Amino acid sequence: MQSLSLAYRQLNTLILGKPQAIRLGFACLIARGHLLIDDVPGVGKTTLAHGLARVLGLDYRRVQFTSDLLPADILGVSIYQRDSGRFELHKGPVFTQVLLADEINRASPKVQSALLEAMEERQVSIDGETHALPSPFFVIATQNPGEQMGTFPLPESQLDRFLMRISLGYPPREAEKALLMGEDRRALLERFQAVMKPEELQALQGKAAAVTVAPALADYLLALLEATRRPGLFATGLSPRAGQALVAAARGWALLSGRDHLLPEDVKAVFLPVAAHRLQSASGVDVEQELERLLAHIAIP
Repeated sequence: MQSLSLAYRQLNTLILGKPQAIRLGFACLIARGHLLIDDVPGVGKTTLAHGLARVLGLDYRRVQFTSDLLPADILGVSIYQRDSGRFELHKGPVFTQVLLADEINRASPKVQSALLEAMEERQVSIDGETHALPSPFFVIATQNPGEQMGTFPLPESQLDRFLMRISLGYPPREAEKALLMGEDRRALLERFQAVMKPEELQALQGKAAAVTVAPALADYLLALLEATRRPGLFATGLSPRAGQALVAAARGWALLSGRDHLLPEDVKAVFLPVAAHRLQSASGVDVEQELERLLAHIAIP
């Protein structure tokens, strides 16, 4: 845990004024989840993704998603080798531990769907053959607001593969002043050293999976899930898989707090980042406001 605390402090010197978003990012990776960072250009989405990979000592590849990108540009392609008389796989950038899908919603739905198997099964199928991806494997995707030109909405099946969706937003005034007076973030990032090894991260993931969930807390989780399924509130409620995602994220948050058991505060801390992108309003109200209202009204055990 000491190296994790060091990684957290180091990343806070890179992304100023956003400790909550950074902690959510760590909780997501500890829970073996994929992370979607949704915000306007220029607030540090790509920098945060690169920083997470750097301090955790993970291999990192970045793909700039554009409208002319093809699935083979991500997965790879089999090329016939005349000398050997057989096809040889030329692996794409998905064969890494951290894949940054930059501006993922600027690519066509066909390209977006190419990541579904990788994110769910940690493997890809190319020309009828299955290839395992490195372990650990994370997708950290950035997304621009849907009203911007040249974007394609992510389908529900794709959104569901992301454990969390977070936003950075504009920094507080003092943090932005420090950014203006300080050095370039890319130059600072280049000096970052890995403070963890992949094996340490995998050990933390095992500890997170073992965090205890008491029966009373499971009832609280069920009450939250069932509240989203009431007619007229959302187009569809949270699925059982979303419930499992909520438990995993809350366990990651609890471990960051140094606990081996889940508390309602852990669930509340991750509820919006886990649930909001999985729901669509049926009443025209803001989804996050409705979720905050549910948190406020459902009794805590």
